[in-house]
Amino acid sequence: MNSAPELLAAVLVATGLAAHASAQVVNPADAQRSAQESQQDADASTQQAAGGEPYDGRHSWELPPTVVRGARLPQLVEEDLIGDYGQPRWTARRLFPSTRVYVRPAGQIEFEHWTRIKVPKEGRSTTETSYELELGLPHRFQFDLYYVTEQDGSQGDLDVSEQKYELRYAFADWGELWMNPTGYVEYVSRGGKSDKVELKLLLGDEVAPGWHFGTNLVWEHELGDSLENEYGITAGLAHTMIDQKLSLGAEMKLAFLDEHSDRGNYAKELEVGPSLQYRPVPQMHLDVAPLIGIGADSRRADIYIVWGWEF
Repeated sequence: MNSAPELLAAVLVATGLAAHASAQVVNPADAQRSAQESQQDADASTQQAAGGEPYDGRHSWELPPTVVRGARLPQLVEEDLIGDYGQPRWTARRLFPSTRVYVRPAGQIEFEHWTRIKVPKEGRSTTETSYELELGLPHRFQFDLYYVTEQDGSQGDLDVSEQKYELRYAFADWGELWMNPTGYVEYVSRGGKSDKVELKLLLGDEVAPGWHFGTNLVWEHELGDSLENEYGITAGLAHTMIDQKLSLGAEMKLAFLDEHSDRGNYAKELEVGPSLQYRPVPQMHLDVAPLIGIGADSRRADIYIVWGWEF
């Protein structure tokens, strides 16, 4: 009869041999399934690294970025980037009557009706009415047509005073150049007066969330008569009060004018005042800017009322 220690040693040896034998015998089906699962895991890792596309031999610098989807960050809808040029939504329509910013997105069409009331220091006011068609063209171009009538006082004759042809070109997609510079050229055909040509450099950007800014550098030249030149700057700053509905701000116009017979002796005109934009429906915007003249050469007031409809 074996002793207890010898019996325990025999049990341990038998258990070890059984475990070793079990490790050496593998079910072929289990082995195939394990290999498939390992390959699937490797393929999934490769596919995730390639931005959701199967691995095709591209180098690391050729792989597309990983797209991370999540909830919208807190921001204004009117500051979403849209269109071919990646511009903020608020730039797709006029925000300031006196100041332009950038161009309309390609393919966009809008009609605008302008009422401008010029109040001189003496004499009757003049009401200028403009009908404008804006066309957003490819490659960062925009073309506008204006038809303008004018009436002195409330009983004066209504005359066709001007027809305008305007072309803009943005030098780069939005955000690629400082202040998003845009060239502007306008030809003005005037009934009973000599024609004019106007050049502008349009600048604009978002200075902070909800704060939108624009400024224009202006040169205007009369092609006949007194050959008047105008050198000016306009600016507008608006703050969004209700996203896509209401903006409040202020505008400024400063101009220096001289004539051929007295070059360098400038008349100085300065106008400042509040501005408002209201959008009752997505297609429509209403802009109001009552500017007040400052200085002896300025008008008493220059009041803009503009409504537009996007088709």
